[in-house]
Amino acid sequence: MTENGHSNRILTIPNAISFVRLLGVGYFWWVLLVEENILLAGILIAVLGGTDWLDGYLARRLNQESELGKVLDPLADRLMIASAVIGGLIVGIVPPLIGWGLIAREIFMGVITLVLISKGAGVLEVRWLGKAATLALYFAIAGFYGIEADFLVWLAWPLAWIGGVGGLVAYWIVAFSYLGDARAKLAELESQPEPEET
Repeated sequence: MTENGHSNRILTIPNAISFVRLLGVGYFWWVLLVEENILLAGILIAVLGGTDWLDGYLARRLNQESELGKVLDPLADRLMIASAVIGGLIVGIVPPLIGWGLIAREIFMGVITLVLISKGAGVLEVRWLGKAATLALYFAIAGFYGIEADFLVWLAWPLAWIGGVGGLVAYWIVAFSYLGDARAKLAELESQPEPEET
């Protein structure tokens, strides 16, 4: 067990789900660019987004929280969102305003994460607003794919635009909250006394 109560276990049910979600990212690219099946690509985004909460829920419920899971879960989220957005921009599905706004946010968070890792400060605890915004964006982006595929447009259109704009705003709000968390982590790290040499 680590200091925060998380285990060092690798083979857990939540980690297996996160790994399957990572594999789903590769399959998404195949469906979008090779098979050119816009509808199936959109369904994959919705399904993978809908199961986003599942690994975290099971980790807590089964007492299988792990250090690997703390990395795999947000990694799977970021890779899927980034893939859905970049893929959508490539084929002209995702509106540029939303697409580039999300990419800029991911770069912003990537820099924060790299700084924390380089300083040995670990990773940030996920905030509920970040999870809610991610879920909204999953369904919003799937909605844009649905519009392009002419599938349930009466539902896909409001889902895409309301979820997309609302999710993007919330995504940036929580990004600045994460920036505050990162500063607090770094300040705490700097305030710790240097270990005595023996």
